[in-house]
Amino acid sequence: MALFDQINDDIKAAMKAREKVKLEALRGIKKVMIEAKTAKSAGAELSDDEALKIISKLAKQGNDSATIYKEQGREDLYETEMAQVAIFENYLPEKMSDEDLTAAVEAIIAEVGATSMKDMGKVMGIASKKLAGKADGAAISIKVRGLLA
Repeated sequence: MALFDQINDDIKAAMKAREKVKLEALRGIKKVMIEAKTAKSAGAELSDDEALKIISKLAKQGNDSATIYKEQGREDLYETEMAQVAIFENYLPEKMSDEDLTAAVEAIIAEVGATSMKDMGKVMGIASKKLAGKADGAAISIKVRGLLA
């Protein structure tokens, strides 16, 4: 089952169970997915990889918003945002451990033949595509920088 179809089924289940926060989060995902599907540059269907990128982006935005709410003392908004982020993360693949990330980046460096910081762009281009959704872009960048230095 495609991720888009799974989201639709989960929306129906959340409606029946009257889970307000889950329903709101899932509708947010569906809205962004539909916008991506109907964009001029998009194809007819949304691949699961594209859907995962969308959900990952929403989770990151939610975490950023929650951080701001926490700094401003808005516990009510913080808790709502974190509840939605938890729902987003249910659809994302499990994050890579530090050891797995190191091994993956080392393999990419060997594949590209990178030897210095001058090759960071090449490595990051491939690593960002291969590890999308599995690791945070900032963590990938830090790991690549550390291994090339």
